[in-house]
Amino acid sequence: MFSAATLRTRLRSLNPLKRVLAERAPESGTKLSHSQENTASDSGESFSMSAVNLEGFLAELDALRKEVDSKLGQEDLDHLAKMERWGRTASAIGWGLAWFPNPISPVALAIGRTSRWITMHHVGHKGYDKVPGVRPERTSRVFAKGWRRMLDWPDWMVPEAWNFEHNILHHGATGEERDPDLVERNVEWIHKSDMSQAKRYLMLAGLAVSWKFTYYAPNTLRVLTHKHLIKQSSETTPPVPRKDLWLKCYLPYGAINFVAIPALFAPLGPFAVASAVFNSVVAEAIENVHTFAIIGPNHSGDDMYRFTTRPKNRAESYVRQIIGSVNYQTGSEAPEWARNIVDFLQGYLNYQIEHHIWADLPMLRYQELQPKVKALCAKYGVPYVQENVFARVKKMSDIVVGNTTMRVLDGEKAERAPLSNDGLAAAAE
Repeated sequence: MFSAATLRTRLRSLNPLKRVLAERAPESGTKLSHSQENTASDSGESFSMSAVNLEGFLAELDALRKEVDSKLGQEDLDHLAKMERWGRTASAIGWGLAWFPNPISPVALAIGRTSRWITMHHVGHKGYDKVPGVRPERTSRVFAKGWRRMLDWPDWMVPEAWNFEHNILHHGATGEERDPDLVERNVEWIHKSDMSQAKRYLMLAGLAVSWKFTYYAPNTLRVLTHKHLIKQSSETTPPVPRKDLWLKCYLPYGAINFVAIPALFAPLGPFAVASAVFNSVVAEAIENVHTFAIIGPNHSGDDMYRFTTRPKNRAESYVRQIIGSVNYQTGSEAPEWARNIVDFLQGYLNYQIEHHIWADLPMLRYQELQPKVKALCAKYGVPYVQENVFARVKKMSDIVVGNTTMRVLDGEKAERAPLSNDGLAAAAE
């Protein structure tokens, strides 16, 4: 069997940033004249970058961005406030019912905690920095900074560490070897091991219920701590000292959610305090599974691409972000009354393609852009993958345990990575 400590040790040993460069893809400066429509099938097996009219595709994407930028305003701020209000309401319900064991309390607490991550994700990406009338505390310059961390985003992760690991490293090198969140590479210790398939699935389950404190907390803090090595393109980065991890990540979060708030139930007696702790711990497991299910599959599956080179220009970078990302079912395709509910429950990560093209936009604008980007991809022959979240969890799981592999775009040529031995056996069944 395994423990959280075992998972944490294995994950820290990955050193997923073998070569991390801080530079972003260069701006498009070369005229690209390819006009042949890409003939890639839905599976994307025959995709070729050279078959895409990159210049035309970039021009139309830029026009969409310009159109959306002109609309930013109070509607976006009202939408953000509504999403935060939903999250706080869930948290209030969760803690209000936490004095006795029940299923509503942990589920509500989990939704509330996930909602704070939703806010941090989009505010941290500067999604609201340019919205007219935005309050300073809802900009990336102020949100969760300093003492406001405990007010805005009291999570396992240090906000500055999350912003650097996710916003800079992951978004700047999605699907490349230097991407710190490249799932297939990060779980090689599972799918390339001699473990049975049953044990591999057991490891996957253990990771799902604990990944925020076994993977994200130590790894985000590690890359921030060794930021200077990453900028020097260091091959490896050492783990963070255990003391720093406890003082900056584990103790602050644990003290709030498993000690301080449950202690407020003391007037109701020790059973109420114990129940609050129990509900909070169960909520943590639920939130971990929930976020694992909506985040992990975003860039993994046998129809997703990895990349062996850097993009040549901004147009190619956009295409790579699209073919290396997947959307779930979106609120833009749901009845108007259900739009925000569908998107809220998926953390607005169901617009991963649009988000990876334009990370610095308010959540609401992805609902508007999604059908337009999807239509442009069809027009220019760029594979656009969209599937319900449960199907994507299955595809991610197959990657983790070695049943399937991701595609590799080596320059302009699409290839398939070889399966592990167990994966070959599973594929033959």
